[in-house]
Amino acid sequence: VHLMESGGDQAQIGGSLRLSCTVSGQSFTLNAWGWYRQPPGQAREKIATIGVFHGTTYANSVEGRFTISRDNGAGTIFLQMNNLTTDDTGTYYCNMGRWLDGPSLRVWGQGTRVTVSS
Repeated sequence: VHLMESGGDQAQIGGSLRLSCTVSGQSFTLNAWGWYRQPPGQAREKIATIGVFHGTTYANSVEGRFTISRDNGAGTIFLQMNNLTTDDTGTYYCNMGRWLDGPSLRVWGQGTRVTVSS
């Protein structure tokens, strides 16, 4: 299994970024997927998931600002991040699983780093 996150960058407060996570070596279409965030010095937290039928769930901290989506043909999930704040700074990862589940894959990608500043 290989998870490859990309799209992280430096951004200004109020700006936008779009992250991608491409999955290989794992059944994609029949599984839920999610984005996790690890702020500097803090634990990794789940922030968004998308189900098999494209139902989505978000953490309170990102709801209304972030949108998760998926492209089954490409084996990729996306995270559109709008109205960024400094609290969004961190490394972003993807993994498999529903909102109420823990991450289903033991492996993690290298993540993609997001830095938000004024």
